[in-house]
Amino acid sequence: MTTPIPTFHLPSREPRTLRLARIILGIVSVVLFLLLWEGLVRWQQYPPFILPGPGDVWAKFLITIQDGSLWRHASVTLTEILSGLLVGVSAATLLGYLLAKSPLLDQLVSPYIVALQAFPVVALAPLLVIWIHEPLARTILIAALVLFFPVLVNTIVGLRSVEPELIAVMKSLQATRWQLFTKLELPFALPVLLAGLKIGATLAVIGAVIGEFVGADRGLGFLINLAQGLLDTPLMFVALFTLVLIALGLYSLVSLLEYRLLAWKRAQ
Repeated sequence: MTTPIPTFHLPSREPRTLRLARIILGIVSVVLFLLLWEGLVRWQQYPPFILPGPGDVWAKFLITIQDGSLWRHASVTLTEILSGLLVGVSAATLLGYLLAKSPLLDQLVSPYIVALQAFPVVALAPLLVIWIHEPLARTILIAALVLFFPVLVNTIVGLRSVEPELIAVMKSLQATRWQLFTKLELPFALPVLLAGLKIGATLAVIGAVIGEFVGADRGLGFLINLAQGLLDTPLMFVALFTLVLIALGLYSLVSLLEYRLLAWKRAQ
């Protein structure tokens, strides 16, 4: 009697009609939101400096696009966000690996990390203005600090979730430390690491705006402060919606990366 060979089936792709229905539903929800927004403004007769309508915001958006001001400020903020992501994720991943592998180091360092996390970044930002005079470097550091702790925790949890039996098997096969990391630990922890990266991508946007609030002369956070001083609420909405688009774009990129890297999980 022969033992049947197990077969693995890839999940069927989402039907085209279902994807189309989701796209249509998304468009309808956006249109409904805009109609409700416009209806509220007309019903309450809000002046633009209190609550502008979608038309006022769109007109201001076109103006900022034409004069190039939106791109200048958005490019600065995007640079700060990406740089903060690079610095914060690199530092958190490296330290997380060391803490996951060394219980002694974890006991020594963790109290200081938790204490640092307990300080609100908004309260630390004025001190960083005194200590760091370069606005770009200061904002990058604040963005990195905001996302550091969640990415660190996810890294530690992901690496510690690797089953000890699998590590023992790898060591019995004379695997090097690099092989153990690339062939077992990293693939096993990757879902948790990517989840931390999703959180970090959105938190980096918040950190960059906080940094620009406390002492910057450019960026979307500065643009919001400027609009507030000028009572230009439509300009404030333009800056806020641009920040939302940046956050959604980064989150979508990480989701796409997750889809590509975790294809093997869907095949199980």
